[in-house]
Amino acid sequence: MQPSHFEDAVIELCMRQRLFNPGAYMFLKDALDHTVEKAQEQSEGPARHVSAEELMLGWRDLALEKFGPMASTMMREWGVSKCSDIGVMVFALIEAKIFGKQDSDNQADFIELYNFDDAFRGPFLPKNIRKTVEVNAIL
Repeated sequence: MQPSHFEDAVIELCMRQRLFNPGAYMFLKDALDHTVEKAQEQSEGPARHVSAEELMLGWRDLALEKFGPMASTMMREWGVSKCSDIGVMVFALIEAKIFGKQDSDNQADFIELYNFDDAFRGPFLPKNIRKTVEVNAIL
């Protein structure tokens, strides 16, 4: 199987920037697809642009679905520790003309939409501790 245009772009990007593991970019594409599909189902219309907040919720949901309690471990393996890291990846892919953007999109939209530790460990904590985490969560 030959690598796709996206995979080639990710490899080139990772060789230049060396910020994140290629797996993080692959998961970002999956999370974007997941988020767009979910938004499309909810609006019952054609695919539409998703906001940074929607993408970050989709990232979280897909990570918990695919990796469960290991989600935070995967994020660390990939070098992703906060929402703004995903913004860096998104805008690197926009700059590489792999992802599109609207004029209203801004990398700052990704800054700390939620706490990674709360988002990826919180659901697996005991209920009495989880309530405290949920109260402190931004989303």
